[in-house]
Amino acid sequence: MDKLQAMQLFVRVVDAGSYTAAADQMEISRALASKLVQSLEEQLGVRLLHRTTRKLSLTEAGERYYQRVSEILGSLNEAEAAASELQAEPRGRLRVSAPMSFAIHHLGAVAAEFQQRHPRIELELNLNDRQVDLVEEGFDMAVRIARLADSSLVARRIAPCRLLLVASPEYLERAGPPQHPQDLASLNFLSYTLAARRDEIVLVNGTERHTVNLNGNLRVNNGDVIASAAVAGLGICISPTFLIWQRLRRGELVPVLPHWQIPDIAVHAVYPAGRTLPAKTRSFIDFLVERFGPEPYWDEPA
Repeated sequence: MDKLQAMQLFVRVVDAGSYTAAADQMEISRALASKLVQSLEEQLGVRLLHRTTRKLSLTEAGERYYQRVSEILGSLNEAEAAASELQAEPRGRLRVSAPMSFAIHHLGAVAAEFQQRHPRIELELNLNDRQVDLVEEGFDMAVRIARLADSSLVARRIAPCRLLLVASPEYLERAGPPQHPQDLASLNFLSYTLAARRDEIVLVNGTERHTVNLNGNLRVNNGDVIASAAVAGLGICISPTFLIWQRLRRGELVPVLPHWQIPDIAVHAVYPAGRTLPAKTRSFIDFLVERFGPEPYWDEPA
């Protein structure tokens, strides 16, 4: 048994959810594909896949093996790509999924600079705040802003994403500025419906930590609309600094409970594991890291 081929096949079977599709991708028969995975299981002494007439699913051992093998194959493919593409000019269509507000405020401004540097890349930005399936929907990569859960995707950190609790000065004057996290429960909270914990806030001050449930009369699936409502004096909201940095500088919004912090998240580039990372994708990720980096311009002092 060619163990590397069996490992590659196993990852493709999991990604595709089908022996037939994985066999077609590797240009082998379905029977050989099934035999290779079975031989791999026999060599490891564990069952990797649950097989039914309707679908395949990973066993607990299979889940762990898949994660590690994906990392190994990803590193191997990246090493091969680095060697073979050292002199190659990035080219081709690059399909990128990105969050709506981040792309509008920041990616549009840098797209021209990127394509001047890489004129043979055709960049296609698809703006959507939902979490797309990169493989199924045909994306080369995605920009995601979150605390990433374990997945079959490889992630590279692009920049930090600071979250602030903010409101307009007029609203705070009218409602009264809170002195403690518990005071937030009496204020009108403008909720981002796609957040993992949309009606809850965690605030930290040194070793002290408070979780507060919030209530309000506006729920929106777009951060720009929420920020605009906060500027208009409707209530308080949680917003990333990349979205409101100019409003903070103009004084349209001010931090609420500034001595308390919301745990940061980050801007990541994610792409499928277990395959060669094309030069076009690598060049865009490198560009984003270079352009934004660990101290992005939106967090610079005014």
